[in-house]
Amino acid sequence: MLARRSALYAGKVVHQRLKPRRHRLSYRMFFLLLDLDEIDGLTQCLRLLSRNRFGLFSFVDKDHGDGADGSLKAYVERQLEMSGIETGGSIQLLSMPRMLGYAFNPLSIYFCHDRQGALAAILYEVNNTFGQRHSYLIPVSDGGDEGIVRQHCAKRFYVSPFIAMGMGYRFRIGLPAEGVAVHITGSDADGPLIVAGFSGKRRELTDAALISAFFAYPLLTLKVIAGIHWEALLLWAKGMRLYERPAPPHRPVTQVAMHKPSRRKIESDVTG
Repeated sequence: MLARRSALYAGKVVHQRLKPRRHRLSYRMFFLLLDLDEIDGLTQCLRLLSRNRFGLFSFVDKDHGDGADGSLKAYVERQLEMSGIETGGSIQLLSMPRMLGYAFNPLSIYFCHDRQGALAAILYEVNNTFGQRHSYLIPVSDGGDEGIVRQHCAKRFYVSPFIAMGMGYRFRIGLPAEGVAVHITGSDADGPLIVAGFSGKRRELTDAALISAFFAYPLLTLKVIAGIHWEALLLWAKGMRLYERPAPPHRPVTQVAMHKPSRRKIESDVTG
């Protein structure tokens, strides 16, 4: 039997605000890496993972993409095609599953491969606590040399009421293998503002691994949304300024054209 591309990654999320008030948080977490072609097979052989129905752990398609009931892979491939990126390969989604029917994913990451198996693009799907969702689709020009992908884009979507829109993101992704690592730096015109990341070690996706995760991270998905509001309260108590929420972008996906950025381009992304 061929080895599964899907897996469980257990590790730690760290988020640090650098200015104008310093604030740091760290939580133990786990994510599932689900190959979108493997999900139905996984739910047939795993008792604790279901698709589009209630379970101890479940994957629900409408938690992602356009929120519709159709094929999530077809949705992602449509976005790739509109950007002129080759489709036909595997698409692997790094996100939290629902636990006992609930999940909130601030960030989900899709690793999109071409027919030859090379990494062609990464789609970053962002949810805010106001029920809005937006994605950034960024092509991969080097195929992830040495297992590392570096990308950047301007911020187009309101996430936190304590962070203004005029900033840019830089991503450093350690591609899923025996481990996975996600490092994000958000910078404004005066330099880095926030840094956030997750690093985790791979575990085979089995019922034993899932039940272990359930007890090691009890009610994790509920704790995520509770933690977001708790940390927001702490920031408010520190006197952080609140920024008004603008309307979301008209298009659900920002398609980013990657090239080697000049210093002028970086400054334009941050201030624009």
